[in-house]
Amino acid sequence: MTTENRSLYSQLPATDRLLRHPSFLPLLESWGHTQVVTALQGLQQQARRAIRENGALPAWCDDWAAQTALTLADQSAPALRAVFNLSGTVLHTNLGRALQAETAIAAVTQAMRQPVTLEYDLDGAGRGHRDQALAALLCELTGAEDACIVNNNAAAVLLMLAATASGREVVVSRGELVEIGGAFRIPDVMRQAGCQLVEVGTTNRTHLKDYRAAIGDQTALLMKVHTSNYQIEGFTAAVEEAALAELGEETGVPTIADLGSGSLVDYSRFGLPKEPVVRELISAGVSLVSFSGDKLLGGPQAGIVVGKKALIEKLQRHPLKRALRADKMTLAALDATLRLYRHPENLAQRLPTLRLLTRSADDIRLQAARLAPHIEARFGDRFRVTVEPCLSQIGSGSLPVDRLPSAAITLTPLDGRGSQLEALSRELRALPVPVIGRLSEGRLWLDLRCLEDEASLMETLLK
Repeated sequence: MTTENRSLYSQLPATDRLLRHPSFLPLLESWGHTQVVTALQGLQQQARRAIRENGALPAWCDDWAAQTALTLADQSAPALRAVFNLSGTVLHTNLGRALQAETAIAAVTQAMRQPVTLEYDLDGAGRGHRDQALAALLCELTGAEDACIVNNNAAAVLLMLAATASGREVVVSRGELVEIGGAFRIPDVMRQAGCQLVEVGTTNRTHLKDYRAAIGDQTALLMKVHTSNYQIEGFTAAVEEAALAELGEETGVPTIADLGSGSLVDYSRFGLPKEPVVRELISAGVSLVSFSGDKLLGGPQAGIVVGKKALIEKLQRHPLKRALRADKMTLAALDATLRLYRHPENLAQRLPTLRLLTRSADDIRLQAARLAPHIEARFGDRFRVTVEPCLSQIGSGSLPVDRLPSAAITLTPLDGRGSQLEALSRELRALPVPVIGRLSEGRLWLDLRCLEDEASLMETLLK
């Protein structure tokens, strides 16, 4: 150790002396002795490392209280931070997918604050089933005989297969052996559920005769998987759920369908691309239908299975159900969300997902025109700011090739350097409320489709 370094180490104040300093009294009152001491110990380690590596004290050593306050504030920041989603993807998996309706937020708050009838039967004063109340509502909305709720649609698919086909064969078209986010693959789920996958048809063409030829003594299920995250075009053929359900009825083999996103209403009535509607599949005779709660339905993360009562009872009795069941907050939010569907006339106003998906391009363009001058005032010395038409996407594997006309504020580096864009993107993500855009075509695009609180965005950007 050099004499100079020894001198620097001697300048590091002792923890006890710092704690007695008047500048630390507010920190101790706000954060408590344990957190303040832990933060100080971490800072002292940083200072020692700086001496070893740089031969100098960090600049903040002039004000230990201020640096400790910054450290404590940073450590107390929530793991899940609010952001402005200007990415152009409405149901953004990495940003939490569906925003919840105000009624759902209120329902979750109540479920957190006070006891609720999660598994309590008020009529019999005994233990009830946690899915029971929502099952009745789901049956009303879908026409199914019964319903089961788990924590996501991947869990719903796993439970359907394990409870109804373990040790037996499940027939699926090769064109529907999909992989979704997180490397969730239908063949892998089959293995985990103890089922034997029987592939029929080809990647682009599968016919009803292919399913019929595959049915044997060990066939437990005929399965349809909605290819919601990709699309094959050209020389194609697929079997509709109604035809497959008819074959299943004829041969005594139940038919199940994994819809992925799943819709409770026909989205085409709102000017959006049509997706399969759960009620239509139930009416067509499909035995079990699974779908997500936090995609097109617009509720919390959940996996929902509706269908024949005898099969749903198998799901409810299976040991996996307890491991995969939804908690009271999820059920409260889902219940409130489902009740909005009873009033379809104002669904597009009260359900955030549908409200954002149905915003008109003209409305978004007017919003962009209002905000562009303010953004130019903030960033115009480095970037050319323009309003451009663009195309948003629904996201989370829903309607992968369909786009929604939108408008974006774009920022193009005046010096033409891509490094400026990367720096700007980092700068926006470092804001108190991070702003998430997308980089494309040498510009940063701020798609405004999902921006409802423009005043808060301006406050964040212009600080």
